Amino acid sequence: VHDAYLRLVGNASQQRWETRGHFFAAAAEAMRRILVENARRKKRLRHGGDRNRVSLDDLAGNSRIEPDVILSIDESLTELAKEDADAAAVVKLHFFAGLTLDETADSLGISRATAYRQWAYARSWLKLRLADHSGPESSAEKK
Repeated sequence: VHDAYLRLVGNASQQRWETRGHFFAAAAEAMRRILVENARRKKRLRHGGDRNRVSLDDLAGNSRIEPDVILSIDESLTELAKEDADAAAVVKLHFFAGLTLDETADSLGISRATAYRQWAYARSWLKLRLADHSGPESSAEKK
């Protein structure tokens, strides 16, 4: 969150937020980029990419998203944005910025029903795309 804040207001003189939705879209994009950069860094051998990380939180039952999954989501989200930019914007705000769907709808200036519909569509689209990415070759890698 601190990194995202610094990215958002680092050059405060150049930042002009037109609307609340514009700010949240920028914040979601900043969080997405930070998570993707972190996932890529963790996958590098130099940073223990060949080892499985286990934290105390994971042992207590609080699971975290694996770097491979974040990278797959990022790649799939980029593809979704080419097909349906509005649905991709809902995913960014809901998944990466942590807004509720009602807050997402308010920030994008769309109805709540539209936000829920786009979330359902995007979630199904991403599930299919992620299932394609984790096909037989990735299950062979896990063995």
